[in-house]
Amino acid sequence: MFRLWAKEFKNNRMLKDTVITDESPDTRTHKIFNAIDEICYQFNLGRPIWLDSNINDFKRYDKTRFTQDNFIETIDFDYLEIHVIEED
Repeated sequence: MFRLWAKEFKNNRMLKDTVITDESPDTRTHKIFNAIDEICYQFNLGRPIWLDSNINDFKRYDKTRFTQDNFIETIDFDYLEIHVIEED
């Protein structure tokens, strides 16, 4: 089972969160991108752009933050954090 937790923050307060569960036989990368698509749908966001810093953080910590620099449109929160919380 693969679970990814997404949290939206503004002024150090969590505005909303969701956990995406994926039990498909897809690769880890596909599971991550599918989960991000679902998160963006639930939070009504455009898809974030992965910068080198996001890739490095995610490889090291299974966690990264997307700020305004990662989105084409203006966002009304400080950052979106994703974190892998379970992985088989």
